[in-house]
Amino acid sequence: MDCKYIEQLLERYWQCETSLEEEAQLRAFFGGSNVPEHLLRYRDLFLYQQLQQEEASGLGDDFDARVLAQVEVPVVKAKRLTLTARFMPLFKAAAVVAIVLFLGNVMQHSLFDDIKEVAAVDTIGKQITAPSVALSGDVTITSEQQILDSLQRVEKKVELKK
Repeated sequence: MDCKYIEQLLERYWQCETSLEEEAQLRAFFGGSNVPEHLLRYRDLFLYQQLQQEEASGLGDDFDARVLAQVEVPVVKAKRLTLTARFMPLFKAAAVVAIVLFLGNVMQHSLFDDIKEVAAVDTIGKQITAPSVALSGDVTITSEQQILDSLQRVEKKVELKK
């Protein structure tokens, strides 16, 4: 083979532009005995590739079949999910929320059973006890005073009607 052609093939080989046939030509050239001295440094590379190919072919043609036979094939067990089974986590979450709300309601009633006045909830969520009439300002009136005031108003209305 022409040395100049081999050098061109080597340049294309290092740039990854060679075809499989051209690489086979390079292996055949470097496998021969008449390799020029300035190209001897590449000989070991191509001989190593050829040696590795020979070792790989020594495994046998049925190597792939033997390896695949030893590998366990995964068994896929497809399971059909019904609509109820798909929504089961949502049902469970709704049941937990219902139980928490129920227990909170029971605890609230059991803690405030001893209070006899009307219980009103303000916007912040604090529970206060107050009559059904709204109070304005920071007025501290006891419940007895509130009852007396409401009774006096009722008595005045009855007297006015007579």
